[in-house]
Amino acid sequence: MPSPRILIIDADHDVSQLIELMLHHSNSGYELRSVQTAEEGLRLAASQCFDLFVLDYRLPGMSGAEVCRAIRLTDAETPVLFFTGAAYERERHEAMKAGASAYLVKPDDLKKLTETVQLLIGRNVSRSARKGTRAPAYLSST
Repeated sequence: MPSPRILIIDADHDVSQLIELMLHHSNSGYELRSVQTAEEGLRLAASQCFDLFVLDYRLPGMSGAEVCRAIRLTDAETPVLFFTGAAYERERHEAMKAGASAYLVKPDDLKKLTETVQLLIGRNVSRSARKGTRAPAYLSST
């Protein structure tokens, strides 16, 4: 079975590295990819297969909710986890309305990050196994 692939979209390189470190420590089998812009994240999401997306809400040029909506246009099933400093209920509501699977707030929910990732990956892998496929392929937007 292939390693679960996770795309992290966070403008803060240090935060992306922290997420990668925590996820690698919890499961060295994850294949992790980090990008700092929404545009690059959407390009990768359109051209590659991932088992989970981890998004920040505040991204330059586009909100994480907008990124989530764009992903949902071609992929209704792959889990989207927000890990963000945006702690207002309005932002949480907007992310969930856009199609997020879970919403964690930095740094308060740091301890929940790896547990939530494992839960979402497990659900996605078992759903894909039942269908006889891996996570859904993405349609290229370019």
